[in-house]
Amino acid sequence: MSRLRLVLVTRRFWPLVGGAEMVVANLADEFTQSGHEVRIVTARWEPHWPRELVHRDVPVFRLPNPPQRGWGTFRYMLALGRWLRTQRGTMDAVLVSMLKHDAYTAVGVLQGTRVPVLLRAEGGGSQGDCHWHRRGRFGRRIKRRCAAAEALIAPSEGIYAELRAEFPAERVHYIPNGVRVPPPRDAARQSAARRALAEVNYDLAVDNGAPVAVFTGRLHRAKGLRELVVAWARVVRQRPEARLWLVGEGPDREELYDLILDRDLRGRVIMPGAFDAVDEILQAADLFVLPSHEEGMSLALLEAMAAGLPVVATDIEGNRVLIRDRQEGLLVPPRNPDALAAAILRQLDQRILARAYAEAARKRVEEEYSLTRMAQRHVDLIRQAIRGKSSVDA
Repeated sequence: MSRLRLVLVTRRFWPLVGGAEMVVANLADEFTQSGHEVRIVTARWEPHWPRELVHRDVPVFRLPNPPQRGWGTFRYMLALGRWLRTQRGTMDAVLVSMLKHDAYTAVGVLQGTRVPVLLRAEGGGSQGDCHWHRRGRFGRRIKRRCAAAEALIAPSEGIYAELRAEFPAERVHYIPNGVRVPPPRDAARQSAARRALAEVNYDLAVDNGAPVAVFTGRLHRAKGLRELVVAWARVVRQRPEARLWLVGEGPDREELYDLILDRDLRGRVIMPGAFDAVDEILQAADLFVLPSHEEGMSLALLEAMAAGLPVVATDIEGNRVLIRDRQEGLLVPPRNPDALAAAILRQLDQRILARAYAEAARKRVEEEYSLTRMAQRHVDLIRQAIRGKSSVDA
C-alpha cells in the first residue's frame, strides 16, 4: 500500500499528558512504524517551549498560543490556518483531535482542496464535544463547520450514539481506542519497576510486599477521585501498609490534597504528577482503580487491562463496554465509597481470583483493542476519505 503523508492536529500535547494526548501520541507512533509519514501540530503553551521537537521519532510543530483567554485561542487558530495553507501540498489527510477550535480551522481551510479532514471526538457526556457544542462559546457555529468534515470518529459506543444524533449518520464511524500489549507481569518486573520509580520519586518508594493501587488520568471531579480518597481511608483501616497513587494532573489537585490531609492519609495517598508513559507505574502496582462518574472509552483502563493489572471500576456505560463484572474485573456503583472500598479490599485479598480476572482482561485487549488494529482502521478510513475527495474533484 502507498505511503500516506498524515498531519495530526491536537491543541494539547506533550508535556501536557492526558488520555486524548496519549491517543494522538500512540496513533502517530503506530502510523510511523507502519511506514507512513507523520507530523503533529499543536499549541505552544509556554514561551520557553521549543517551536519544534521530535516526540517518539515524530516531528512536532508548536504554534503561537498566548496565555490570554480568548485572544490565545484566536491567535492559535490563525497560526494553525496559516500552517495548513502553506503545507497542504505536502499532506494527504489531516486527523484532528476533538471537535473544537482546531477542527473548525482545519475544515474551513481545507474545504475545496484534495486534503480530507477527519475529526476524532475524545469524550462523551458532560465532558464531551457534543455537550460543549451546546454550552461553549461559539459551540454551535463550530458544530456546523464540523459537520462538513469528511468523517467523524467515535472511540466508544456512547460517543458514537451522541455523534449520530447530532451529525450526518453516514459520516460517523466507530473506531474503539487501542493500546499496545506489554510483556506479561511477574514478580521480578514488578520489583524492578518499583525500584526504578523510587529512584525517580522517593514518595513512590514502597516495600515489595505492600499492596499498591493506582489511578492514572486527569485529576478532575468527574473522575470520582474524592470518593476514592474517602474509600481509601476505609481500606487502610484493614490494610495500613497499602498505598494509593493518583497519577496525573488536573484542576482538582489542591482540593484532593486537602482531602488527603483531612482524612489523615498523607504518605498513604501519593500524587506524583503526570508521567509521559505509565508502563512502569502499572508494572509496579497491584490494582488499578477507575472511579469515574462518566467515561467514553478510557485509555487508562485499556492500558491497565493490557498490563494484566486487576481492576476495580465504576459501573457506568463506558466501563461496562470493557469490563464485565466478575469476568474481567469488579464493577461498583458510582459515587459510593463503601462499595468502592469493599471491592478494592476484595481484589487485594483474593489474589488468585483477581489474577484470573486480570488475565481475562488482558486477553480481551489482545483480541479486540490492540493499537495495531485501531491504527489500521484509521488508515482504512483515511484512504476511503481520500478516494471520496478525489472522486468529487474529478
